[in-house]
Amino acid sequence: MTTNDDQQISPELAIGAEELRRLARKKLVETKETTHGDHLLNPGFSEWVVKKAVTPAAVLIPLVDRRDDLQIVFTKRTAHLKSHSGQIAFPGGKIDAQDQDAVSAALREAQEEIHLDPHHVEIIGNLPDYFTGSGYRISPVLALLDGNTQMHPNPDEVEYIFEVPMSFLMNVDNHHMGSRKFQGSDRYFYEMPYREHYIWGVTAGIVRMMHEKLFK
Repeated sequence: MTTNDDQQISPELAIGAEELRRLARKKLVETKETTHGDHLLNPGFSEWVVKKAVTPAAVLIPLVDRRDDLQIVFTKRTAHLKSHSGQIAFPGGKIDAQDQDAVSAALREAQEEIHLDPHHVEIIGNLPDYFTGSGYRISPVLALLDGNTQMHPNPDEVEYIFEVPMSFLMNVDNHHMGSRKFQGSDRYFYEMPYREHYIWGVTAGIVRMMHEKLFK
């Protein structure tokens, strides 16, 4: 794991709200790509992951306009949750029958988890679906928030909320490779530790996909 002294925040990757809008208009097109997910780093599990990832879900990626550098909002899930307890995540969850689409599901979940008023959210665009080994097909929704937007955690689901500079997360020097044993084989994933926060797995994979879609 990298130390605080090693962390790189790249001024050239610091963008504001208008530049984010421009990038989204140019690079985020409506598509149903199926090439993103946990299987990219694990070719031996590719067929297994794609077949397993059938439950539709959505996450909101809130970007707060701090003028000099956008900040990406994350949550620390509470320790008592049944799945992914204690992990760093974006607000989100399964797409329910009453949800109109992935955007409405992501906004609903963000309102439930961090009390984010959907009227204060500007939807910027959708990233391609991300397939997970835990059985979800996640639609990430990019959202822009004013710097004065209020958020606070629902203690039933979220331990705390924190922000990470987008310029840090969009710097590939901060994208590290981790691994754990799964079914007797090494399973690889991205990890992006920032200060005391360990961002890894699906959340880090979605951040990596965001970099590839916006900055490549």
